[in-house]
Amino acid sequence: MTYNVFVTLQGEDRIARYAMDPVTGALALRDDVTLLGGPAPVAISPDRQFMHVAQRGSNQLTSFRIGASDGSLTPLGTIPLGSDPCYLGMDRTGRFLLGAYYLAEKASVHRIGADGAAQDPPIEWRTTGRGAHCFQTDRANRFAFVPHIEGNGAPNAIFQFRFDAETGQLAPNAPDRFTAAEMLGPRHFCFHPTLDMIYVSNEQGCSVSVLDFDPNAGTLSHRQTLTTLPSDWEGANKCAQIRMTPDGRFLYAPNRGHDSIACFAVDDANGLLTANGHVAAEPVPRAFEIDPAGRFLLSAGLESGRLATYRIDGASRGLEPIATEEVGAKPMWVTILPSD
Repeated sequence: MTYNVFVTLQGEDRIARYAMDPVTGALALRDDVTLLGGPAPVAISPDRQFMHVAQRGSNQLTSFRIGASDGSLTPLGTIPLGSDPCYLGMDRTGRFLLGAYYLAEKASVHRIGADGAAQDPPIEWRTTGRGAHCFQTDRANRFAFVPHIEGNGAPNAIFQFRFDAETGQLAPNAPDRFTAAEMLGPRHFCFHPTLDMIYVSNEQGCSVSVLDFDPNAGTLSHRQTLTTLPSDWEGANKCAQIRMTPDGRFLYAPNRGHDSIACFAVDDANGLLTANGHVAAEPVPRAFEIDPAGRFLLSAGLESGRLATYRIDGASRGLEPIATEEVGAKPMWVTILPSD
């Protein structure tokens, strides 16, 4: 078995596809798919058969079928979008595509057709607030969360919704948002694989927060916040995406400015974090991903146009740099999928 690695290159209007050795982490370029309009965020269906890519320059979205054996991409159709989404996700059934729109201050839900392609018009085109940056449902597919960063009128909050898994419609929960006590700017988040907790990267706060998730009420509450920066750093910095290993043992968050990846160990019992240092990253590490086995982390430098591979060390809990590849201008999203 090999992995298929997809990197959207907004600056070159293409999606690069690599084969990745799951044992060594070695990458080999397979092919490129041209996609005009600045391809950026990606969402993959839960069954790994379909890929949806937003074109932020043209306010469009293209759906693809993913070849089971070779990872080839076959376009299924393109639909218009109301603005340029900075994030795409899918509900847990794969029936609905979720989008977050920073400048448009919106969250969207599109139905997925029988052919696997996203349909227009959207079921939801809901005003939330400036800086909407992520959109995911919980494991039970009953609740949805949309974080918004801080500054320039952005609400510094995670909006909380009830999600109808039959219709794809949203309804504000009570309360309708979780607001941090500090001006942190929640940007992206991930769920713990087994515990009722989420982990949030705070863009302006340069930190990660651990939040308790009430699976019955669908609400969030604060447990812990740790900085992503070393104590002696005085320069400008912002956080970006956040990823947890599939076993829930390690958490990683990149720093854009310090140009590093902050490493954390996760307590098996209570889910709280312990900081475990930093590893140097390619300049402006905006997008990164962990392979399905939790052995490797790939991090793309938005400014450098390079993709760095790290081995995840289960003993030291850190990252070991092992290779760097030139990928192209403005890599915006990294996705790793196993092939059959």
